[in-house]
Amino acid sequence: MAIGFAIVLTVGIILLLVIIIGWFVGIYNGLVRLKNNIKKSWANIDVLLKQRSDELPKLIASVKGYMKHEKGVLTEITKARSAMMNAKGKAEKAKADNMLTGALKSLFAVAENYPQLKANENFMQLQSRITGIENELADRREFYNDSVNTYNIKIHQIPAVFVANMLGYKDEELFKAEGKDREDVKVEF
Repeated sequence: MAIGFAIVLTVGIILLLVIIIGWFVGIYNGLVRLKNNIKKSWANIDVLLKQRSDELPKLIASVKGYMKHEKGVLTEITKARSAMMNAKGKAEKAKADNMLTGALKSLFAVAENYPQLKANENFMQLQSRITGIENELADRREFYNDSVNTYNIKIHQIPAVFVANMLGYKDEELFKAEGKDREDVKVEF
């Protein structure tokens, strides 16, 4: 009788260990998937930031001849592009991206004052291309923030919070617009 109880107890302990290990592995794999989704969505943003940055010199070149009196706008775009190219890490890139987005809004708003520029086919194509990239960036930022939000929620929910704390998982930062990027672009005629 004692041997039968010992066998049942041993099988019970082994079964409990298998369940605990399976639970841990399941939660761990879920957290790894969520963390990698964040990395992937940031990489997708990075690709578009690079494309936009590569298109900007062409846009500036097509605008320079027309906008002789708007050197400040072109200088802001150039500075923002340089900041983007030199940015390290998500926070710096997000800040540089916000700066560049604001400068582009100003450029396109000021371009409305130049009918010859608006009629220039190269400018129109580049404006359309950059506007398309801006729209894609907005979509990718939204997906990134959704991925971060899902991950941040998961690492604070029971039972995943125990595994997340054990592994040192911390909240990821959402992609946020800066205060000045929420404002309308002021165009003075």
